[in-house]
Amino acid sequence: MDDPKVALAAARRRLGDLAGTAPATMKAMTELTRATGTEGAFSPAQKELVAVAIAVTKGCEDCILFHVDLARRHGANEADLGQALSVAIEMGGGPAAMYASKALAAWRGLV
Repeated sequence: MDDPKVALAAARRRLGDLAGTAPATMKAMTELTRATGTEGAFSPAQKELVAVAIAVTKGCEDCILFHVDLARRHGANEADLGQALSVAIEMGGGPAAMYASKALAAWRGLV
């Protein structure tokens, strides 16, 4: 993974471009993200850590960047991330371990 800050900025630009082409869809996606990110039985940080684990098992580098950044912004720490990555590796095996290492690198690169 490239420099996480640069990669995250590039992903945000691509989503901005997509929003210009498919505004209704991206508006709905933004609303969905806001709705799921609110406080509930899980805190916003916990929800973002779940999203990181899913992104790791799906192998989506941009998703990893977005959700690692949001988890950090919502107050998760590296130990919390480690727990989520452990679950992702349990569920996704070797490929998830490779993406989990990218998630950890992103975490450290976004600090």
